[in-house]
Amino acid sequence: MVDRGASALSLPDDWPAHPDPILALNRMGSFDWDLDTGLMQMDAQAHEIFDVRPDEYDGRPETLAMRVPPGEAVRLDAMVSQALKDGSENYGAYFRIRCRDGSPRWTHTQGYIRRDEIGRPRRIIGIVRDATQELSESSARRERAAQDAVRRQQTSVVQITTAALAHARTVQDVIDVLDDTDGLTHLGATSLVMGLLEAGRIRMVAAGPADSYVPGTRVTRLDARFPMNEVVRTLAPHFIESPEEFAESYPDLWPHITDLNITSAAYMPLIAQARPIGAIGLLYNDRHGFSPEERNVLVALGSSIAQSLQRAMFYEQEKDLAQGLQQAMLPRTIPSVPGADVAVRYRSASLGRDIGGDWYDLIPLPGGRVGAVIGDVQGHDTHAAAVMGQLRIVLRAYAAEGHTPATVMARASVFLHELDTERFATCLYAEADLATGVMQLVRAGHIDPLVRLTDRTCRSIPVEGGLPLGLSAEFGRLEYPVTSVELDPGQTLLLCTDGLVEQPGADLDEGMHTLRDLIATGPDDVRDLADRLIDVAEERGGDDDVALLLLRRLGGAAEQSGGRLQQHVAPGDPEALTEARHMIRAAVRAWGAGERADEIELAADELITNALMHTEGSAIVTLRVLAGPARRLRVDVEDSSSALPRRREAGESGVSGRGLMLVDMLADVWGVEARGGGKCVWCEFGVPGRD
Repeated sequence: MVDRGASALSLPDDWPAHPDPILALNRMGSFDWDLDTGLMQMDAQAHEIFDVRPDEYDGRPETLAMRVPPGEAVRLDAMVSQALKDGSENYGAYFRIRCRDGSPRWTHTQGYIRRDEIGRPRRIIGIVRDATQELSESSARRERAAQDAVRRQQTSVVQITTAALAHARTVQDVIDVLDDTDGLTHLGATSLVMGLLEAGRIRMVAAGPADSYVPGTRVTRLDARFPMNEVVRTLAPHFIESPEEFAESYPDLWPHITDLNITSAAYMPLIAQARPIGAIGLLYNDRHGFSPEERNVLVALGSSIAQSLQRAMFYEQEKDLAQGLQQAMLPRTIPSVPGADVAVRYRSASLGRDIGGDWYDLIPLPGGRVGAVIGDVQGHDTHAAAVMGQLRIVLRAYAAEGHTPATVMARASVFLHELDTERFATCLYAEADLATGVMQLVRAGHIDPLVRLTDRTCRSIPVEGGLPLGLSAEFGRLEYPVTSVELDPGQTLLLCTDGLVEQPGADLDEGMHTLRDLIATGPDDVRDLADRLIDVAEERGGDDDVALLLLRRLGGAAEQSGGRLQQHVAPGDPEALTEARHMIRAAVRAWGAGERADEIELAADELITNALMHTEGSAIVTLRVLAGPARRLRVDVEDSSSALPRRREAGESGVSGRGLMLVDMLADVWGVEARGGGKCVWCEFGVPGRD
């Protein structure tokens, strides 16, 4: 205590003059400390508070050292000295004393400093009181407040974690939520482990820290002596409250985790719909034991995790089923096509478990031709996928039979209508002759295709279209116009479904503009370009599937001088004959021979009609541009009959016999060639060269 140089002991005449009954009633003692003499007088209540008898106290503050521990005495002396120096009028402090029986007692003192006219401290008058009960109650309140805060924090973590788990779709999503720094780590867990029950075994799906799997624990038998296996067997949580308990209970596991400095652990079974699906463990390195409240919180958290985990497992099962069905409906492989690089991609909708009706196909055809198909059946369910699978197969069959693109589309529409389903489908079919680059395009309610030119610019190909498949048959509008264009070497054709074009909050035109920019700035290789487009679609998300087919024509510039188309015309198929005429007309104009279009079409029509009337089989029509000094267009009509055509005169009333006469008059030259078991009747027309 502060020593002001005490002299001989003398008591002031007025001490104490009138003891204050209020202080006594409040169990307060008073003191009067004369700073000049250093003596501090205390009343009887103060003696009782300090637990000293009157004969034990000589009025000197340092005598109280028998009750005030040295550390507390130093602290009090420093506080009083500071108050005297800085001009304070009072001070107050809590300090501990040691009673006669050795028990501690909290004491509170409040002192009032009296100064003379020049501000020099002369006297301190104050009180002391027993504050043990006060501080005990305060400490209890603080402890309860701290417990309430911890409980609120734990409840908040459970609520936050449960809310985050509600958005988890996959098992990995659940693991990421639990391992997040804002998740279970707020409960003080150092790391977590989680295992799933599969076929009577526990498969570890998470272990922290990363790459800290204990050897031999990735897949364990259910009866193995590990804590997760035990809680799955017993369906009861297990709380390990000390390292010694851990080492004793699981001697095979403990040596492998000693480096983690684990002091306690909590393992909970994950139970959903009254059956175990796995277990989770939380490991701590700064906790010994668990209070009842903490155990309840962890058990509740385990229940929430189990429900989320079961949803994630169901989601993944449904997604795997949907993707498996979708992949089964799509072509298993895409054939290699001479003269072209081809890439296909498919992305399921962001909804994940929904299965869509988008599809693509590539169909090798005779004569170096290839058919490219893109389509989308209405809906996102197994019915849509089943319809898609059937439609893809029949469309492929119609194309392989040699029907014209328009006939292929019309027959596919009739087939879909006869399935007695309410679904319709959009589709685009492109038949390309890779030797010449001539393409015939037919569109059924689908978006237009795109082409990337050799200068890397990208544009849409406007294709006159018809109604979607199924609807055109229902309304009796099976006419599908054919658009003929040329794909030069180095150019890339892109067919896609609208999931690649549509963007949230943007119209279709804006989406097409964005897609053209992506294609124009994309890689040259069609596989790399397809990957980039599908990655963009993945990042953008969306509720629709995406099917994509890219075809890049190979070859040199010299091949551009020619052109070749081929068409199969079956007997008794007036639609096929009509489509053949349309093909001839469109091709002749596309090849720059429009001045002789009528002549070529009439001559070809006569040859096709003769083949169908005078043979029992079908006819194959081929149009070719022959390069050379004099550019010529050649029409070949093949049939399976070896009987050669005869030119004969028709009578005045005859309705036949004029076909070859017309061919002879219209064509520059014509002839007949034997073709194995059949023949080919051909004719050629001189056409002007192209600029």
